[in-house]
Amino acid sequence: MMNAVEIPPSVTLEKEMPGDFAVWLFIMAELSVFALLFILYAITRARFPDMFSEGQANININAGLGNTLALLTSSYFVVAAQQALLRNLPKRTVLNIVLALLSGCVYLTIKGYEYLHVAELGFGLSSNDFYFFYFGLTAFHMFHVILGMLVLIVLAVKVAKGSYHAERMNEFESGACYWHMVDLLWLILFPLIYVLHG
Repeated sequence: MMNAVEIPPSVTLEKEMPGDFAVWLFIMAELSVFALLFILYAITRARFPDMFSEGQANININAGLGNTLALLTSSYFVVAAQQALLRNLPKRTVLNIVLALLSGCVYLTIKGYEYLHVAELGFGLSSNDFYFFYFGLTAFHMFHVILGMLVLIVLAVKVAKGSYHAERMNEFESGACYWHMVDLLWLILFPLIYVLHG
C-alpha cells in the first residue's frame, strides 16, 4: 500500500507591477496597434524594396538619431524623478520631470525640422507607400509623445501640490510607464524606418 504523499501548500509569489492594471491594459492595446502597423510596413517594404530604399535616402538618419537620444534622455529623467519621489524629494522630482519635458521638446523640434526638410524635397503623405508609412507612423508616434508630455505636466503639478509621495506613487508610476512605452516604440521605429534597408 502506497503512503499518501503530503503536498506542501503552494507558495504564492506576489510581484507588484508599477502603476494601475488598467494603464497596463491600455499600454498593451497601444503596443498591439503599433505591432500591426510595423508588420504592415515590413510586408509593404518587402514588396517594394527599391521604393523604400529611395525614400530612406531622402530622410535624415542624423535627425532620427537625435530624436533617439532625446527620448532616451527624457526616459532617464523620468526614472530620476521616480527615484527622487521615492526619497520624498518633491522639488528634485519636479526638476527631473521638467528636464524630461525639455528633452521631449527637443524631439518635437527635430521632428518638425525633419518634416519640413522632406516636404521641401516635394514629398508628402500621398507621394508613395514609403512616405505614407513614414509620415503616418512617425506622426502617430509624435501624437503619443505629445500626449505623454501632457501626462508628465500633470504629474509635475500634482507632485508640486503634494499629491504624490513615497507612499502614494501608483498614478505617478502609471504615467512613467506610459512615457517609457512611448520611448520603447521609438526604439523600434528608428531602425525600422531609418536604418534597416530591404
